[in-house]
Amino acid sequence: MTQIDQRSLTVPDGLAGERVDAAMARLFGVSRTRAAELISAGHVQLDGVAPGKSDRVLPGSVLDVSIPSMVDPLEVVPEIVEGIGIIHDDDSIVVIDKPVGVAVHPSPGWNGPTVVGHLAGAGFRIATSGASERQGIVQRLDVGTSGVMVIAKSEHAYSVLKNAFRERTVDKTYHALVQGHPDPLEGTIDAPIGRHPKADYKFAVMADGRASVTHYNTLEAHRFASLLEVHLETGRTHQIRVHMAALKHPCVGDLTYGADPTLARRVGLERQWLHAVRLGFEHPETGEQVSYESTYPQDLADALEVIRDAS
Repeated sequence: MTQIDQRSLTVPDGLAGERVDAAMARLFGVSRTRAAELISAGHVQLDGVAPGKSDRVLPGSVLDVSIPSMVDPLEVVPEIVEGIGIIHDDDSIVVIDKPVGVAVHPSPGWNGPTVVGHLAGAGFRIATSGASERQGIVQRLDVGTSGVMVIAKSEHAYSVLKNAFRERTVDKTYHALVQGHPDPLEGTIDAPIGRHPKADYKFAVMADGRASVTHYNTLEAHRFASLLEVHLETGRTHQIRVHMAALKHPCVGDLTYGADPTLARRVGLERQWLHAVRLGFEHPETGEQVSYESTYPQDLADALEVIRDAS
């Protein structure tokens, strides 16, 4: 929760005639830029009235300022996040079922719940390797993608799992409901992915992008959409979504990458139909091959039934 520092000061004679933002900088120890931001945001009153930043102050005038605390966007805030399930937990790893709407770790521009925040709030001690906001994180899922993922609890597990993802020895299996029917019904998409040239929040198949390989197989073909099983050989941001959109078969509900909004409304989806159903890897301590699974969440299960019933 954002804390508010409430301050009230009387303008001294020495600041008579100064602009409000300049007077605030002198009186409250903030920069002129920060003062202007506070004025624009409605956090400042001069004699009970919201001023403009270029208004002038008079001696004896009262400046009332509410200064919200500056929150570090990368700070891990411990909080229990409803919907996160623990699939497996031991001294080396914790495997979770991530719901939609939860980011894996804090990042600039995101102020919602995070996986690392939940683990901290629930008392899990995870590896300290990696950047402070994503310690223990060896893989990521999009905010709008649900399913199974693993977090390292020990430093040894972090090192082993990081290497396993790097060497592509981890079995990452997703199910995706995509519009139409991919041709062929089974195939491999080998197309480099880079940041979209016109939209920072999107990615695209780009000649100078990073190598990206996606294998898919059609499980069910229906009138409006097909259910695919997808295996990722690489792990680029938005990889499945970008590759399927490049084939002109975007994930149902994925409006960012060209999905039909009418179909999305019809099946009741407000996000892409994409779920991490299975994760298999060599356990970092025992060396045993382990595999963990996640069932479809309710929104995806309901949407799939609508598609099946329409066939």
